[in-house]
Amino acid sequence: MSETLFTNVSVIDGTGAKPFDGAVLVRGNRIVAVTRGDMPEAGDAEIVDGGGATLMPGLIDAHAHLSFLDAATLGDINNLSAERHVLETAKNARKMLEHGFTSMFSGSSARDNLEVALRDAIDTGDIPGPRLKAATRQMTVTGGFGDLGRDDAYSLVLDGPEAFRSACRAAARAGVDTFKIVPSAPGSGPDPLAEDTAMSDEEVAAVCAVARQRNRMVAAHARSAEAVKMCVRNGVQVIYHATLADDEAKDMLEAERDRVFVAPAMGLPYGRLTEGEKYGVSTDDFTRARAEKEIETVSETMAELRKRGIRVLPGGDYGFKWNPHGRNARDLAMFVELFGFSPLEAIQAATQAGGELMGEPGRLGVIAEGAFADLLLVDGDPVADIALLQDRERFLAVMKDGAFHTAPDPNRQARRVAAE
Repeated sequence: MSETLFTNVSVIDGTGAKPFDGAVLVRGNRIVAVTRGDMPEAGDAEIVDGGGATLMPGLIDAHAHLSFLDAATLGDINNLSAERHVLETAKNARKMLEHGFTSMFSGSSARDNLEVALRDAIDTGDIPGPRLKAATRQMTVTGGFGDLGRDDAYSLVLDGPEAFRSACRAAARAGVDTFKIVPSAPGSGPDPLAEDTAMSDEEVAAVCAVARQRNRMVAAHARSAEAVKMCVRNGVQVIYHATLADDEAKDMLEAERDRVFVAPAMGLPYGRLTEGEKYGVSTDDFTRARAEKEIETVSETMAELRKRGIRVLPGGDYGFKWNPHGRNARDLAMFVELFGFSPLEAIQAATQAGGELMGEPGRLGVIAEGAFADLLLVDGDPVADIALLQDRERFLAVMKDGAFHTAPDPNRQARRVAAE
């Protein structure tokens, strides 16, 4: 069984604790020892001298869309053949691993069962990629968000509890991990953030009933206050956006904080507002006003949810032209700059809390004895500069499940010693 010993590293363990100088021993796919200072014995382990670099858990994205191919519009998501779509999705999986994301929780698949096949190919080692929780296509209602009037769209349009129940049973048979639903939809009127609640309580309840029966999770696109409350009431575990959560919704989330996760998915409005022109995407006055108000509103809401002890996780709907894959770690900077998280709290949200979302509490997203060896060796201190995690060139090594995807440069230590 292979062994790797990381020495001379500053350890961020993912729990929110302050970094410490130490060493970490990996055997097989697990961390077997963590020490402050030097490790007394290494045996035959491969030695990786970090030279003072930061060793931290791999990042975890709570709202991933690996099969969204940096599309310009919602209608463009499935514009490739199914065969080419699979290949391009596999490329995204590799890209995200190279950018330090060793686990991803899907916010929906563009095609039925695409992510199931991807997850299984990653798990068997056929292709490189993060650990993946595979989702359904997003399930919406007639006239709801994502209803493009096409059978080949990225949404599955259903009406009534029986239709949702049947679709979830079929998805469970196919092997998905998560049912994705869309209870809310953009409303009308002068308010750019106006939202309707499109699904019925009975429809949401039917999805959650199948999830409990089949040990699946449910994630929901829920912007309106009523949609958030409906989801919490029926047992949805993952609430995306929560844009207009009112005091009652916040109280309900707090009461279920040991069960529920919130991912605000700010990448889309933030990217549209700040970098749309860079990617050749025009932004009209209404879209600009909506993005500005969403950033302001969500920032205030997430800051309050953080203070209430609710698990708020990064994951920003990446996979659009103005919000492309590879920019995902920008969410951590937004958590610090907009939501009031400290850098360590933002890292904890993207590691330890993400491991809890992935169903591996204490085993994923932390550096601790017995945890999975999903690790990043980072050139620099992300506590001092959280933006470092957006630069893949800063990742001196990326390890997933005890094996290097990006191996450390064997000449780096020699160059450092020579320079000294």
